[in-house]
Amino acid sequence: MVDAVTVVSDVVSILVVDDHAMFATSLGLALEQERGLSVLGTAATLAEARRWVATSPPDVLLIDHRLPDGLGVQALPELKRLAPRMRIVLMSAAVDDAALVSAIENGASGFLSKSATVDELVQAIRAAAAGEVLVSPALLARLLPRLSRDRLGVGTELTPREVEVLDVLSQGSSNSDIARELGISVNTVRNHVQNILTKLGVHSKLEALAVAVREGIIDPASRT
Repeated sequence: MVDAVTVVSDVVSILVVDDHAMFATSLGLALEQERGLSVLGTAATLAEARRWVATSPPDVLLIDHRLPDGLGVQALPELKRLAPRMRIVLMSAAVDDAALVSAIENGASGFLSKSATVDELVQAIRAAAAGEVLVSPALLARLLPRLSRDRLGVGTELTPREVEVLDVLSQGSSNSDIARELGISVNTVRNHVQNILTKLGVHSKLEALAVAVREGIIDPASRT
């Protein structure tokens, strides 16, 4: 659900969190070769990641699911509190649906297989920095109905058009897809998305979907 035309103009800073030193170092070196990407460093534990994020938060945090001192998913809320605007991408060879649902609810921008190519990783990092959703439409359709329904009363200020945008977004659509389906321009979609994020108090599309499902603003289960 990433727009091919999405461009991140500024340099995107990255922190790699993985306890396999060779993997983390190799990944960092590969990413440093890409124009517009800057690797701040690597961390091998959640404790190290917290220290990095508290003092020099990256734009995008690539974090392994299983680390020596805990699970990446469980650390997401604290990491988001330390750096609310930081995008977090969970990396793993295999994660079950329950963990992925937890990652969505805890503020992850998406998930990435550790078997992904460098090109796929670079695209994912740029997309995460731009606020895109890093989940396939099929996986999104499977996970969204499983999100929590504990309502907190937010989202009442959303306009009918903004709800429409959320509903189409929940189908795995990019900004271009949404524009075509609703008959509006991509710039108008971007404006709607920004308004949605502001009104829901979130910083990414995936967080917005999690809140919208929780609050009953949209109901993905009704399409299944």
